[in-house]
Amino acid sequence: MVFYFTSAVVNPPYTIYMGKDKYENEDLIKYGWPEDIWFHVDKLSSAHVYLRLPKGHTINDIPPEVLIDCAQLVKNNSIQGCKMNNINVVYTPWANLKKTGDMDVGQIGFHRQKEVKIVAVEKKVNEIVNRLEKTKDERFPDLAAEKESRDREERNEKKAQLQDQKKKEKEEQKRKKEMEELKNYTSLMKSENMKTNEDGYDSDDFM
Repeated sequence: MVFYFTSAVVNPPYTIYMGKDKYENEDLIKYGWPEDIWFHVDKLSSAHVYLRLPKGHTINDIPPEVLIDCAQLVKNNSIQGCKMNNINVVYTPWANLKKTGDMDVGQIGFHRQKEVKIVAVEKKVNEIVNRLEKTKDERFPDLAAEKESRDREERNEKKAQLQDQKKKEKEEQKRKKEMEELKNYTSLMKSENMKTNEDGYDSDDFM
């Protein structure tokens, strides 16, 4: 089971989701999207919370209000973290998550530590948590199929972009060729390159 939340503090709203337990977290790690940002309470056990960004956006484009929503949600879903003040929440792009065979279920590392950001959470803000909880939606998605569908869509987009690029290049080559031909023709038609009767034989000479 995966829990979905809607962060409507900005328009259009953002989707936040998390697994029910560490086994669901394994699937979320495996089938995450490049648009996903992963959140976790630093140095404490907590839920793995993901924020799905619009295509083309990066971790630096997260609106501050949405960042606070994610941090509050992940704090609230940490057995120890929810009772503590002044905790840190770490977040990083899904692609930076590192999973090796010797790690426990739900355990994760990072490929590049410098891509891990930290947001400080002073205390639980009930208004934020309650607002998000009201949007909670429990689903049983086929994560593998959703990922494949997203990847297929991206492949098709790239294919279309490539075809469009090739078409533009072909048109550009054609235009250049036409310009070159026109240039050569203009050069040929210049008066100094044109033969007159004085250069050749007049037909009268043969009479």
